[in-house]
Amino acid sequence: MVTSSAPPSATEVTDACSATNQHYELPAELFAAYLDPRLKYSSGWYDTAGTTLAEAQTAKLRYVARCLAVTPGARVLDIGCGWGSLVLFMATEYGCRVTGVTPSATQAEYITGLAAERGVAGQVDIKLGRFSGLDLDAGRYDAVSMLGSIIHMPDREVVLNRVARLLRRDGRLYLSESCFRNAATYDEFAGRPGTRHVTKGIFGFADMVPLSVLVEAVEVSGLSLVGLDDLTGHYKRTIEDWESLAVANRDTIERVAPGQFEPLVRYLHAANAGWGYTTKHYALTAAKARYGLAAT
Repeated sequence: MVTSSAPPSATEVTDACSATNQHYELPAELFAAYLDPRLKYSSGWYDTAGTTLAEAQTAKLRYVARCLAVTPGARVLDIGCGWGSLVLFMATEYGCRVTGVTPSATQAEYITGLAAERGVAGQVDIKLGRFSGLDLDAGRYDAVSMLGSIIHMPDREVVLNRVARLLRRDGRLYLSESCFRNAATYDEFAGRPGTRHVTKGIFGFADMVPLSVLVEAVEVSGLSLVGLDDLTGHYKRTIEDWESLAVANRDTIERVAPGQFEPLVRYLHAANAGWGYTTKHYALTAAKARYGLAAT
């Protein structure tokens, strides 16, 4: 089933988070072998047929900034901040004060080091741990971003309720996620070997619920949906570029993470096989308001 009448237990949530952590504790050098120079680990935005991976990822960050309507000095919370691409971009390009959340000590150390190198250490605060267990001030944030992170959180309703409390009035949430097309497709494909290789074998835990489940959770939290874009084609291009780089850098991948090349390429193949057929990738923008103007 897509949803359950009972929320996940604390043990189930902890186990899911711990399982997911195994992938993100791998060395940054592995990800540098197939991602763009920012190490952005989510869909890019391809303006033209000739757009490079690096250009697409920078364009995607600008798109997120527009959706969140950020301004200099804005307080931004990035939940599941990965290797810090959005955290550092918002701090350096927009002058924001950014808090990043990651369960990975490897990522936290990496981002903190880059923030110091780029002269924005005073604008960047990296919180190490699970989002649900961190001490964060309610009503403090102008914007919250979740790029491909809620898929790893079985307690999505609890997470989004807390996001709503953390946002100031009229603050915005940007959430992008991979989803099964509908409940019937979820029931048919979520347990198949190719899907399980990605969701369990690579990430430890991931649940690609249909978009309708995410929209319902956002609305139940009290946030208002103000923007929705289908980024499926953009993610397909992104993964094609990741695979090309992975193949070109196979020796590096095997050196820094022995045995990781084959499951990585299997994961990329499995992800791209389903786009538009069983799976989609959406970007959703919501506001803490009874109603809101569309994202610009």
